[in-house]
Amino acid sequence: MNDVAHTAGMSRRQAWITLAMAVLILIPSMYGFVGKFVEFVHIYRGEAGGEFAVAPIMNYLLASAGFFCMLLWASWNGMFRDVERPKIDFLENEKLLDRDERT
Repeated sequence: MNDVAHTAGMSRRQAWITLAMAVLILIPSMYGFVGKFVEFVHIYRGEAGGEFAVAPIMNYLLASAGFFCMLLWASWNGMFRDVERPKIDFLENEKLLDRDERT
């Protein structure tokens, strides 16, 4: 198998693994988030004095919107394309600094 086909197969497999891990993590997280959100809305609508639930509801919505915007921004700017590059750059910079210290 040539290198290009091998690289394409690895990236396709990595994409599937990433997708599977995202689903395994996001589905329980969304279940918990939506359950707690619905609970707060029921408290707000059903109980006298349930106005206290407005603050957690707004907190949930604003924090989630902020994280979602950061995710979109990071994806839009290509921050998930080469996640190994910062590690390699760091190690190369460390080698250069170590070499400069010895001289």
